[in-house]
Amino acid sequence: MSARLSARELLARAESEALARQKAGKPVLTSPAPTFNAAKSEATLYIYDAIGSWFGIDPREWVPEFALITAKTIHLRINSPGGAVLDAEAMRVAIAQHPAKVIAHVDGLCASAATGLAIAANEVEMASGGAFMIHNSWGVCAGGEEEMLNYAALLRQTTNNIVQTYRAKTGKPEKQIREWMNAETWFTAAEALHHGFVDRIFTPGQAADPDKERRARALALAELSLNNF
Repeated sequence: MSARLSARELLARAESEALARQKAGKPVLTSPAPTFNAAKSEATLYIYDAIGSWFGIDPREWVPEFALITAKTIHLRINSPGGAVLDAEAMRVAIAQHPAKVIAHVDGLCASAATGLAIAANEVEMASGGAFMIHNSWGVCAGGEEEMLNYAALLRQTTNNIVQTYRAKTGKPEKQIREWMNAETWFTAAEALHHGFVDRIFTPGQAADPDKERRARALALAELSLNNF
């Protein structure tokens, strides 16, 4: 299952698949085109690829296009393994600063850098069968001792920034968040809700029954509390 691949494996697979599409003469990106509903003043954008200008969504294109959206509500649909943390940061800031109400929908996978995009939204809704993964920053460096030490310091700084971002969303203690990141933790929808990474769970077939959805949420939280998760 993709939910059990490491962050490195997820990214390597995304890169391999993107390069294969390019070699076959197909579009590198698979994210559907944005849709707009003028009557409701709503826009829907899809992040269904990795994040990064080398083989994924390029913030140099995505951010200016996102800023031009004038809809009152933006639905940001996410199914992404993550990618380049600084590219994702540029997108995260654009989401947080947009005047529209942004609702993130975790449709499937929301891993690594993609989690920052989700929690930058005003609301986060996660599919009941989705997966949410967080981890420490990582990368590849070549060089001498000084280059290695400088790169390690950069990774440490980047991880610290990510920790504070998760703290602001969840209200969890820094120690707990660091433990999750050190362990490269995968959360189910119920766990992500319990720990404050998402605001609600969407279960197919329950959207028209708010009472049933609330009962399901209360049951999930009760089960987690009993298990002392």
